[in-house]
Amino acid sequence: MELSTWLGLLAICCLGAMSPGPSLAMVLKHTLSGGRLHGVVCAWAHSIGIGVYALVTLLGLAVVLEKSPLVFNGIAIIGALYLAWMGFQALSSKGGMEQKLQAGESASLLEAARDGLAISLFNPKILLFFLALFSQFVLAAETVTGQTLIVLTPLVVDGLWYTIIAVVLSHGPILNRLKSKAALIDKLSGVVLILLAIRVLIDIF
Repeated sequence: MELSTWLGLLAICCLGAMSPGPSLAMVLKHTLSGGRLHGVVCAWAHSIGIGVYALVTLLGLAVVLEKSPLVFNGIAIIGALYLAWMGFQALSSKGGMEQKLQAGESASLLEAARDGLAISLFNPKILLFFLALFSQFVLAAETVTGQTLIVLTPLVVDGLWYTIIAVVLSHGPILNRLKSKAALIDKLSGVVLILLAIRVLIDIF
């Protein structure tokens, strides 16, 4: 893979990672409820999901899924329902960070990893992103090194970006201010997740 091609891939991955959305809300949630380590674990679990989609695109499975509407729609519906469930959990504060902060509890690292991975794997919009913008680089990956870069670049960029977010937000003054707004952040993250689920279902039907 030529350097110019890789730089183009890097730029697209950076733009994709920095776009605000439910992934940012999830990293924020676990950073506030558990601290820096929880946010970082959530970030890298999310990046593993991104790496899975990159690998799927590289192997050509994304194209197969796109040409099999029943399978793709089934996966999308399951993902939308899970996102909606997470959204309602946040809105009702059952397991939300407001309730955990009030009880002096913290989400486990396993929960942070689970939510980070789920928010990427169960978001079919990410698959469509890779199919539309990422697949063009697959043709340039003629060697094992190039194919490795195809998978690792989005994974590492995503993990590093959300790690930076977790580190910045976990500084004392910022963290304390955000914790005071825990109820509002719970509600906003819930709304974002539910809106994403609705959008996915509208696109399907």
